[in-house]
Amino acid sequence: MPDDGPASTGKSLHDTIRDDLESRILSGAWAPGHKVPSELDLSEEYGCSRMTVNKVMTQLAAAGLILRRRKVGSVVLPQKSQNAVLEIHDVKEEVLARGGWYHHRIDRRQRLDGAAGPLAEGLPGDRPVMAVTCLHFSDDTPFCYEDRLIFLDAVPEAETEGFATTPPGAWLLTHVPWSEAENEIAAVSADEALADALSIPPGAACLTVGRRTWKNGDPVTSVRFSYPGTAHRLTARFTPAQG
Repeated sequence: MPDDGPASTGKSLHDTIRDDLESRILSGAWAPGHKVPSELDLSEEYGCSRMTVNKVMTQLAAAGLILRRRKVGSVVLPQKSQNAVLEIHDVKEEVLARGGWYHHRIDRRQRLDGAAGPLAEGLPGDRPVMAVTCLHFSDDTPFCYEDRLIFLDAVPEAETEGFATTPPGAWLLTHVPWSEAENEIAAVSADEALADALSIPPGAACLTVGRRTWKNGDPVTSVRFSYPGTAHRLTARFTPAQG
């Protein structure tokens, strides 16, 4: 019978397993997208019950270290670096943090046989994509306009997803891990289409935040978020690297 009691180090076996798995993830030994061994395999490796492993996996998922998917297994998620100057947060969280009521509207959802336009610059143009535009609201005021390409060879489920309940960015985070990301910030003047979407005058200042993600070298998504410049700001807090 498996022994789930304290290990010889004084830590419980549960803590030992969690520390071991955390170390593999945070050290990069298990890279983002790596498939975690099954609960059965881990219980055999540590000589413990599956219940013990299940508790560990639940805690790792709650900490944002892994993504658990039924019938598929668990994969390692990208880890936030404390040295990152900027992260793109979920738009819904941004709205709620400001005290607003969040909702969104999908304005366009179209499958294309190839990626084109500014969002596709430098990315493969011969792969099928889902082109999605989404308007995010704070109360009844447009908060952010999202223009996104999703590469269907990386995320085939996106072809049938309507994003009516969950906006594209939040949906993607729960369906595919990424291993590399690129952010770009720019100040632009709103053209007529963007001004109309955000209910601002043409030529008004906007802040745009672009993001691209890859999984093991293959593109996952390319997106541009556009905010009215007078109503949005980005703040980052970070600590010096330890050398």
